[in-house]
Amino acid sequence: MAPLNCVWLFDLDDTLHNASHRAFGELTAAMTAYIEVHLGLPADEAALLRQRYWRRYGATLTGLQRHHGVKAAHFLRETHRLPGLDAHLHGHAHDLAALRRLPGRKLLLTNAPRAYAERVLAAVGLAGAFERLVCVEDMRCFGQVRPKPDARMFRIVLARLRLRPAQCVLVEDTLIHQKVARGLGMQTVWMQRWLHRAGAPRLHRRPGYVGRRVRSLAALARAPQF
Repeated sequence: MAPLNCVWLFDLDDTLHNASHRAFGELTAAMTAYIEVHLGLPADEAALLRQRYWRRYGATLTGLQRHHGVKAAHFLRETHRLPGLDAHLHGHAHDLAALRRLPGRKLLLTNAPRAYAERVLAAVGLAGAFERLVCVEDMRCFGQVRPKPDARMFRIVLARLRLRPAQCVLVEDTLIHQKVARGLGMQTVWMQRWLHRAGAPRLHRRPGYVGRRVRSLAALARAPQF
């Protein structure tokens, strides 16, 4: 693939910033509390249901929509308030420099709502680094929000953007998202910068659907070719 023709699709949490340090913990607590209140479950059962849906569908929201009729906009608004989070997010100037050096177009593709994505990008110094933000509100298919790793959503979003899968490179920390993207014909980059700190299992072999593994945006910018 010629780098100048690439369209880079970047995930946000644990790809562009260290969400495992604080954001994920607060989001997890907020989602569990939402399930407690709106489904009337005790805390332990709410936590188990959240985990079950995340493992089964790749996103808690998908399971809540499918099995409980939860409205995506309400769930996202209530769970992503996270007051005070911005003060605990830290960026690095070399990340912005690396993104600017990377040839090709850069878009954000995140399961987070737009307001959260904009807050995080501003807090870590990456506001304006992307041509376009494709957020969970933009992932509506067949009347429901279908976040990553839904293959239909990928196809619909790329069609709306007038992009072919072969043009695109998905940069992600989440393997199941990469597996689906590769099956559709995209190139994939596994960002491992914060995974070990997050307690993710260490894989000694690169999965076949992962095109490259990198530990920083700078490493990707130094060698963007596949």
